[in-house]
Amino acid sequence: MSGIGPVESVDSPEADGSYEVIGGDSPRLTDHWHSLSPRVRRATLAAGAVAAVAVGAVLLPPVHARRQDEPTPPVPWPANITEWRYTGLAQTTDTPTTTGFFRFAVTVDSGPPVAIRVTGAAFDGLTAQAVPEPSFTVHVGATRRVTVEISVSDCSGLPLNADLAFLDVTLRNTRAIQRHSFIFGSTYSKDLSLLLHRACGTTNARPGPQPSGSAGSQNVDRD
Repeated sequence: MSGIGPVESVDSPEADGSYEVIGGDSPRLTDHWHSLSPRVRRATLAAGAVAAVAVGAVLLPPVHARRQDEPTPPVPWPANITEWRYTGLAQTTDTPTTTGFFRFAVTVDSGPPVAIRVTGAAFDGLTAQAVPEPSFTVHVGATRRVTVEISVSDCSGLPLNADLAFLDVTLRNTRAIQRHSFIFGSTYSKDLSLLLHRACGTTNARPGPQPSGSAGSQNVDRD
């Protein structure tokens, strides 16, 4: 048979061993990406974004659910959020010499409303109550103007000079009920001393020790 040369072995060392193999490796992702048209690329990116949002919605809890898991801070003690400030004597007519009317401003800094009742004033021999309502409620952020009627019931156990005078009160909110003594500064002490002198100046009133509150005390008005 003419025109046919000698048959060489496939493994012949003389054969050219450098040749390009097509399809021998899996194509890389970047090769496929660059081969896509701009329109297909944009559609692919949009589909990927939608899928990522869907996965996040499934895996991540809703915002309100995370907030519900957060612990609620405890309600504060009523004595820690209630403040009293003395504002002066009330102007009254035909007041008995044994009774005085004292004005205060009461505020609640935070938390639920606080119900308050005045129960005493500094010394044995004095009675005290808020008028016209013995009990009242103060809401957070509001200032309640309160008039307290203090009467002398027994001069024998009273000093004429009331130093660091205070009010005993009962405070109540959803956390607790507390008895507390609010101490006031020199103006309130002077006005209370005027009442004691007026009611007991001619009696055998004792000098008396420093007053001490029947419950935890808080100095809220230093004038």
